[in-house]
Amino acid sequence: MSVPEDFAVVLVTAPDMDLARLLAKAALEAKLAACANIVPAVESHYWWKGKLESSDEVLLIFKTRQQLLPKLERAVREIHPYDTPEFVALPLTAGSRKYLAWLADNTVKE
Repeated sequence: MSVPEDFAVVLVTAPDMDLARLLAKAALEAKLAACANIVPAVESHYWWKGKLESSDEVLLIFKTRQQLLPKLERAVREIHPYDTPEFVALPLTAGSRKYLAWLADNTVKE
């Protein structure tokens, strides 16, 4: 039986919807994530090379297994045009048993 700590939510930003959809499709087809939510119209403010920058982006939220994080990150980096794409994984501390079972059933088992 899976426990919440076996899973993670991953945040990735993309410059546009086309790339966000491409990243989601690649992760889902490889079963590196069970779900990818795409949140359009995120305004990001950040430091880059010593300057304060801002840009319109799209936020992807992946649901995956902790053990798949390295492979998911590699897949994102292979496709993503940014020099340093955001890839932030947050461990789950709770989740419904039925949802976690679904997540487990729809990702690669290693």
